[in-house]
Amino acid sequence: MKRPKFRFKSVVALANVKLSIKLAAVLLASSTLISALLGIFRDRWLNSMYYNTYPAGLDAYTAAFTVPDFMFFILVSGALSVTFIPVFNQRLMTGNKKSAWELSSSILNILAALTLVASVLIMIFADPLIRYVVAPGLNESAMALAINMMRVIAINPFLFAISTVISSIQQAIGRFVFYAIAPALYNVGIIIGILVFTNGINIFGVQIFEGGIMGVALGVVLGAVLQLIVSLVGLFGLGFDYEFRVYWKNLGLKAVLKLLPARSLDQGIDYVSSIVNTNLASRMGDQSIRAYQQASSLHSMPVNLIGVAISTAFFPKLSEEVGQGNEDEFRQTFRSALRMIIWIAMPVAVIAFFARGYVVNFIKNGGDALIASVLGAFVVAIFCQSVFHIASRGFYARQNTKTPLIVSIIAIGLNIGLAILFSNLGFGPEGLAYATSVGSVVEIIILLAIQHIWMKGKLLNRTFWVGFAKMVLASVITGAIAYSMTKFFPLLASDDSFFSTFPKFCLISMTSIVAYVVAGYFLGIEEVRPIIEKIKKILFRNVS
Repeated sequence: MKRPKFRFKSVVALANVKLSIKLAAVLLASSTLISALLGIFRDRWLNSMYYNTYPAGLDAYTAAFTVPDFMFFILVSGALSVTFIPVFNQRLMTGNKKSAWELSSSILNILAALTLVASVLIMIFADPLIRYVVAPGLNESAMALAINMMRVIAINPFLFAISTVISSIQQAIGRFVFYAIAPALYNVGIIIGILVFTNGINIFGVQIFEGGIMGVALGVVLGAVLQLIVSLVGLFGLGFDYEFRVYWKNLGLKAVLKLLPARSLDQGIDYVSSIVNTNLASRMGDQSIRAYQQASSLHSMPVNLIGVAISTAFFPKLSEEVGQGNEDEFRQTFRSALRMIIWIAMPVAVIAFFARGYVVNFIKNGGDALIASVLGAFVVAIFCQSVFHIASRGFYARQNTKTPLIVSIIAIGLNIGLAILFSNLGFGPEGLAYATSVGSVVEIIILLAIQHIWMKGKLLNRTFWVGFAKMVLASVITGAIAYSMTKFFPLLASDDSFFSTFPKFCLISMTSIVAYVVAGYFLGIEEVRPIIEKIKKILFRNVS
C-alpha cells in the first residue's frame, strides 16, 4: 500500500480557503493571542537577563526601534491596508483581475523602493537621530549601543513593506491563515535572538559574533525575515501575477496614491507621540524608557486582540457594502462591530486595571511597581484604542482618509502637549500614559460623532446607548468582583515565577468574566444571548 505523498501546494490551498467574518475574527484573535503569549515570553526572558543587571542597555534596545518603526508606520502599515484593500476589492468585484494584479505589483515595487531608501538613510543618520531626537537623556555608552542597534534594525522597514503588501492581498480576498501566522513568527525570531544569538554565533569553530544584547537586534531581523517567508508561502494558489514594473497609468494605483498620503501622515503623526514619549522618558532615569515601553506593549495586547482583530475581519465586508451602495447594511454591520468591540473591551480594561500586578509578573519575574503603575494609567486607552480601530475603518471603507487624519492631528497634539506638561510636573512615565489615555478618549468621541452625523443620526441611536449603559453597569459589577478576587488571592513575595502567578490571574479573570456574562444576561445585553444559547446546547444536548 502506497503512503500518500505530502503535497505542499495542496496543503497551502487548503489553508487558503475563504473564511466567514466570524471565523476570520476568531482566527485573527487566536493568532494575536498566540503572538501576544510569545511576546510575553520574549519580554520575560529579555527582562530577566537585563532589566536589573543592564537597564541602560534595555533602554538603548527599546530606543533603537523608534525610527525604523516610525518609517514603517508612515510609509506602509495601516496606510496600506486601509487604502489598498478597498480599491483592490473594487477591481476584483468588477471582474478586472488584470488591473488588480497590476495594482498589487505597482504598490509592492513602490513601497519596496521607498522603504529601501529609508532603511539606508536610517543606517547613515542613526547617530544624530538617537543623540538629538530619540533619546538624548541616555548615557554615552547606552547611546552608542542604541546607535549600533538602530543600524541593524534599520533593514526591517524594507522587509516589512514586502510582507505587508503580500499579506494585504491575502486579507483583501478573505484569506487570513498565513496573514494570521506571520506576526507570531516575528516574535519567534526575536526569541531565538534572546536565547541563542546573545550567547554568540560560532560557525565551524570560528566566533563570528561575540554575543550580548546586540544579539537581540539580530533576532529582530531574523523575525522580519521569517514573517516575509510565511507571507510569500500564502501567495500560492492565489493567482498573483507579479511584474517588476510600476503601472503609473493604472486607475487603481492612482486612487491608492491619492488616498495614501493622508493615511500615511495619520499613521506617522500617531507614532510621533511615541518618539516624543521616548525622548521624555530618556530624561527620567534608567528603566524609564523600558518601563514605559513594556506597559505600552501590555496595553496594546488587548487592543490588538480585540480592536484590530475584529475590525480587520469586518473591514472587507464594510468595503464591499460601500462599493455596492448598501448604506443600511453598512450601518448595521458597523454598529454590530462597534458593539462587539465595546462589549469585549470594556470588561477586559477593567480586569487589566485590577490585575495589572499579575500581568506585569508575566513579563518581569517578581513583577515591577513602576511598570504596573504605568499600565494602570493606560487602562482607559485599552478601551478607547480598541474602539478607535473600528471607528476609523468606517471612514477608510468609504475611502476617506482625510477626516481621521484631521482628528488624529487634534488628538496627538493634545497627547503631546499633556505629555510635556505632565513630565514637567514630575508625573514620571505614568504621566505619559495618562496623556495617551486622554488623547484616545477625545479621538473616538470625535470620530463616532462624525460617523453618527453622516448616518443621519441612525448610528448611535437609543438602542445603542441603552445597550452601552447596560455594558457599563455590568463592567462595574465585574470590577467589584475583580477587586475582591485580588484581595482573596493577593500577589505574594513567593509569586516570582510565571507558573505561580498564572493560576491566580486565570482564576481572577475567569471569575470576573463569568460575573460579566451573568450580569449581562440579567440586564438583557443582546451580545450575551449567543453565549448562553451555546452553553445551554452543550449542557442539555442529551436532555429531551
